[in-house]
Amino acid sequence: MGVTFSIEYHTVWGENLLLVAADRKYPMSYCNDGIWSVTLENVSKSLLADYTYIVERDGLIVRTEWRHHSSAFAPEIRDSWIDCPVSGCLFPREHRFKAFDTPEFRGAGVAIPVFSLRSENDFGVGEFNDIPMLVDWAVATGQSIIQILPINDTIRTHTWLDSYPYNPVSSFALHPQYANLQAMGIRLSREDKALQKELNSLRQIDYERVNNAKDRLMRARFAECGAAEMASTAYRRFYKRNVFWIDEYSEFCAGRDGSDSPAYYRWLQYHLDVQLSKACAYAMRKGVALKGDLPIGVSRDSVEARNHPELFNLDSQTGAPPDFFSDEGQNWGFPTYNWEEMAKDDYAWWKARLRKMAEYFSAFRIDHILGWFRIWEIPSQYSSGAMGHFNPAMPYSSAEIETAGLPFDGLFIEDPRMQGCWHPRIIPDKAVLGTLDDWHRTVYEGMCEDFFYHRHNDFWKRCALTKLPELLSATGMLACGEDLGMIPACVPEVMRSQSILSFEMQRMPKEYGVEWGNPADYPYLSVCSTSSHDMSSLRMWWNTELDTAARNRYYNNVLGFEGEAPSEATPGLIRQILMRHLESPSMLVILPLQDWTAMDADVRSDRPEDERINLPSNPRNYWRYRMHITLEQLNNLKAFNRDIALMIVKSDRRKK
Repeated sequence: MGVTFSIEYHTVWGENLLLVAADRKYPMSYCNDGIWSVTLENVSKSLLADYTYIVERDGLIVRTEWRHHSSAFAPEIRDSWIDCPVSGCLFPREHRFKAFDTPEFRGAGVAIPVFSLRSENDFGVGEFNDIPMLVDWAVATGQSIIQILPINDTIRTHTWLDSYPYNPVSSFALHPQYANLQAMGIRLSREDKALQKELNSLRQIDYERVNNAKDRLMRARFAECGAAEMASTAYRRFYKRNVFWIDEYSEFCAGRDGSDSPAYYRWLQYHLDVQLSKACAYAMRKGVALKGDLPIGVSRDSVEARNHPELFNLDSQTGAPPDFFSDEGQNWGFPTYNWEEMAKDDYAWWKARLRKMAEYFSAFRIDHILGWFRIWEIPSQYSSGAMGHFNPAMPYSSAEIETAGLPFDGLFIEDPRMQGCWHPRIIPDKAVLGTLDDWHRTVYEGMCEDFFYHRHNDFWKRCALTKLPELLSATGMLACGEDLGMIPACVPEVMRSQSILSFEMQRMPKEYGVEWGNPADYPYLSVCSTSSHDMSSLRMWWNTELDTAARNRYYNNVLGFEGEAPSEATPGLIRQILMRHLESPSMLVILPLQDWTAMDADVRSDRPEDERINLPSNPRNYWRYRMHITLEQLNNLKAFNRDIALMIVKSDRRKK
């Protein structure tokens, strides 16, 4: 029996209404008096439990509802458009964390990877069970958000090379290293307790020893009680909720490890889900939002690439053009996405991925949001990021280059999928460039300027708007975009239209020719921070990366002091810099834990060189940073925590 959905909505010329249900879009027909309707056959309860309406124009979503509908079965369902009920709210969609929708909300928070957490009950690495203690610290200091790095499974070789969190083997599975053994009912022997104590005493993570020991103990526990636990109602519910990915993942892991028991990996994911879900529920009860991280890449040897190769361009690699982090650009090695294929089912894979994140997080960082507009693609025969090109793009034809009187070799790269079409090289061959006369050099520079900054603005804008509104509507997470690097003009325009928070850092100002950004000038819809996981800590930046002249310019022109700047980043100096960020107009100020602790001489680490998380120019970076104190100790630092709380109150960011 069919169900007719109808809604009153008065469109303007060129607009159409569509029903979105079960990840499919159904065009609606206009009746009379502003009524639009569509009839669906064989409607399920799950479809009726979650559906919404959108307005499209020229194939793009131009308006969405504040929240989704839920209805009981009826032959005809008459709905009303759901508008935002919050006066002054700047967002087009409701968020799971209600404080985000409060007009003029300003929050403060901390950024730290889960693997970097340290507690007395760990097994040499941070665990999901540590998150509640970090939440307690956030509550005590008035912070309202905790940002982490990706937590997906990255195991390939069972060596430290697997420590890179942005190279997951699954976009859905959680990393086994984050499981707390005691919470799984594992009793440690005397030898295991001695090993636990040794691993916990290390300054940095010993990735291989930690994960090998945990795997040994968890396999023994699975052999003891895995079958009984997998027969439980709780496990069956978990399996039903995750059946769309977990069987492929468990088979993948069994093949990787030479195991004859895929069930072990399903059982392990069940326990990880239980532990993380409890931690997230605790944070929500305490009024603290957890912010996850969505990697832009998916590895070519991942579960998804192996089982769904049609979704990826496996003959290419993603990366970044030469920038602040690397003069030669970066080659991340991930295949690019086949967006045309993904569009055929309205991006169902992406929606599933985001919904899985939304089970745990209230906000998420979109890693390299430029990838939703265009990606830097490197043909598989090259290793250098400098040999890449933008995809999608509108390359120059052979005729255009010949008309300009320019040589192809050394100045252009042929498009791998469009024969006879060419991209300007991001780093032209200096020898070839030196053979050009002044006129032809000016022509080439003009073509590059147009190609990289102007030619694609409308094209890339449409590319992003075909995806982002639909995917953002799939969950109630607050979206924050990492928008650093070569930013075309269309990116901030699209981000503002979708109310996606930008990422602002003093060390990477977005205004051309400016040495440092000014936090006082940041937009409200932004996340403000002193550094990121790809950069040195604030203290190391000051001590080792700035020369005397640069320190003096910052000290006098940015902080407003007079005289010679200190050569070392003193606690007082760090405090002043943090306060300038907290006073910014940004909706969220999220500071690395290393920078928070650096403002107190008694709390800061005695080895700031250990606090760097990643070095982007090193493709074999070992991700092993850990807090230098335990979370128990952090929570007991009454004077230090009181200082942070006072700073947050003074900057009007106190958690309500």
